[in-house]
Amino acid sequence: MKQLLLKILSFAFVVAAVAFIAPSNSAAELSIWTPPQLAILIEEGLEKNQDIQSLASKVKSLKEEVSFAGSLNDPRIGIGLLNLPTDTFKFDQEAMTQKQIFIAQKIPWFGKLNLRSQRAAMTAIRQEAILNAKRLELARQIASAYYELGFVASGQKINERLVKMLTQLLRVSETRYTTGQGLQQDVLQAQVELSKLLDEQITLDKKRRVLEDQINSLLNRESFIHVTPPESLKYPDTVFEEKKLQTLALTMNPWLKVKLAEIDLASTEIELARKDYWPDMDFKVAYGQRDKNEDGQDRANFLSTSVVMNIPLWQKTRQNKKLGATKLRHKAASQSYQNLANSLPHKIDALVTNIRNLQKNYRLITEALIVQAEQWARSSLTAYEVGKVNFNTMINAQIRLLRFELQAENYLFSLYKKRAELEEVLGAPLLSQNPGDNVSHFNKEKTS
Repeated sequence: MKQLLLKILSFAFVVAAVAFIAPSNSAAELSIWTPPQLAILIEEGLEKNQDIQSLASKVKSLKEEVSFAGSLNDPRIGIGLLNLPTDTFKFDQEAMTQKQIFIAQKIPWFGKLNLRSQRAAMTAIRQEAILNAKRLELARQIASAYYELGFVASGQKINERLVKMLTQLLRVSETRYTTGQGLQQDVLQAQVELSKLLDEQITLDKKRRVLEDQINSLLNRESFIHVTPPESLKYPDTVFEEKKLQTLALTMNPWLKVKLAEIDLASTEIELARKDYWPDMDFKVAYGQRDKNEDGQDRANFLSTSVVMNIPLWQKTRQNKKLGATKLRHKAASQSYQNLANSLPHKIDALVTNIRNLQKNYRLITEALIVQAEQWARSSLTAYEVGKVNFNTMINAQIRLLRFELQAENYLFSLYKKRAELEEVLGAPLLSQNPGDNVSHFNKEKTS
């Protein structure tokens, strides 16, 4: 059954491969789903990244070689002297002396040129499949760094809110202490918490710069340019159908297409190796001109033809070995394809499970924990103002609330990162079934 599926997919790929001479797909077609600002960054990366441009140039060069590989060798032309006597070096002394001009052409055995052209075409198709896979990989790398930058930026905003809040609470605690209503330990605790936040602020600033440098590097920018982080991303509340995703991956996964191209390339090389048992032919046509004899009588000129062909005499060490090697390469390519095809469903299952768990975590923290933490923060602040709870309880409630908000942001950005990874494995964006949804390509979303 697996072999049948492999043959069907291989045939479909070969049929689709006719389009290998067409220009490469646009960046948008090869990319993952993105919000507008990220789409601009990915497009810039696909246009300027030198690794991608290098691969694109290699694809173009391989396509140029297709017609060359399927064409005949250049004909050969030459001149010569035949049967010139060395005692006198006279052209009219001997009847067989002639000045000759010839043209020769080597003709490969029937079908070889077509197979060579196919081999060059399959090599170009394989390289183009690698290029598309690398484009998708670069898009995912930029997206992951971009979403991570968004989380760090959210952390900076929450850190600023915490610093502002603790600064105000520090002033309150200092006032209460000077008036004898508060404790010195409340002042000291507020100072310690504020110092911890300032240290965290430095760490977040460093992380943000590192991520911006990473994005600038992926975009091959010559100088540093600040990257605007994402804001107000929608929560992707999606129901996945794993079987459909697994089927889609077996059709669209970019590296699976590379493996399939390698199988087709190896199949072509096997056929070409079988043709090597048959001889190539070298045709030659020569025209020999003779001078008049010593009596002044004309001599007829000569026309000569010949065919030379190689004899596959050393089959055991040449043709047999080459055919055996190509069969082993085909076997290796098939095994590599099958290994990747078998692993894809597990990768998709792991990513879908991860996304589902992140969705549960996000809903739990936004629908329950943050609501409860807000109530706790308000009540503890009110109770502290009238002296019913200590400073430590109140400040922990305020910090816990903002930490929950930051964790919710972490789950949200992680969802987008995992979706980008899933789309890279699928080889296609997860398109929305709602034509009016221009914000996300998920099936169903709600505003956060």
